[in-house]
Amino acid sequence: MKRREFFLTGLLGAAALQTMRLPGLGTARAAATSDAFTEPALSMVKGTDIAAGVRAAVDALGGIGTFVRPGDIVFLKPNVSFPNPPEWGSTTHPEVIRAVVTMCEEAGAKRIIAADFPMRGAERCFEKSGMTALAGSMPQLTFKQLGEERDFETVAAPKASEFREIAVARLLRKADVFINLPSAKSHRGTTISMGLKNLMGLIHDRGSFHGDYDLHTAVADLAGVIRPQLTILDAHHVLLTNGPGGPGQTEQLDTIIAGIDPVAVDAAGVRLAEWNNRAGDPAQIRHLAIAAERGIGTLHIPEEQIVRTNLG
Repeated sequence: MKRREFFLTGLLGAAALQTMRLPGLGTARAAATSDAFTEPALSMVKGTDIAAGVRAAVDALGGIGTFVRPGDIVFLKPNVSFPNPPEWGSTTHPEVIRAVVTMCEEAGAKRIIAADFPMRGAERCFEKSGMTALAGSMPQLTFKQLGEERDFETVAAPKASEFREIAVARLLRKADVFINLPSAKSHRGTTISMGLKNLMGLIHDRGSFHGDYDLHTAVADLAGVIRPQLTILDAHHVLLTNGPGGPGQTEQLDTIIAGIDPVAVDAAGVRLAEWNNRAGDPAQIRHLAIAAERGIGTLHIPEEQIVRTNLG
């Protein structure tokens, strides 16, 4: 199986995931859904230097070369869906994106593409979030605005509950590696918006998720269709209330979380704080609980398989 086929069709059963060599990981490490993790399964870094934190988090998982090989096309999915500065916590900090682009270039990536589908006022979203300036300062980064029907292709989702097919970004088909770069924030409909929720920026019809489907179930469904090979959660400035767009109560947690299990990364993010004034219990976040029940990932990783780093 090609690596791009893996993250586009993340519908394999848990047993198969436990035994196969995962494309894009570069090692025979067990899949994130396995009960028997080998090597660090999750890394958490605290420190004020964002670039150093991102690099330390990825290094703890074996380094960027574990995921990106020379000649790869890398697709990044940050959250730049709101016209707010990074300090509001509603978008991925541009320095997180810069650090990942730099590491991918060091690993020999042939092309690095970042994309998102803002709900409204795309140009303003990109400018206010810092994405426009970032793309202008990094010629090795191609930034694309999603939104046109031609940007998407319909794929089957036979194991989903709310839909049987869904239109997802065509860029996923072109890439060798998919890295998800969500921000950690509250959400009025799902309590939190982190890695799994960030995948909604890769679909054409978000209206159905909010209007026709059970939102939590649909988010878990989507996580069964699209699976990133690496998730890096930006929890430097987090939006604790009035998410996903804010403004609301924010806190500077100076934290980066990285892992191959998207559910485990979100679960660790939930435990960082209270969201919408609710205790940070990932088992109470229904889309995470559903995804864990389906074997997409786990809510609980043994402490000995978490690398914690404090950069000061």
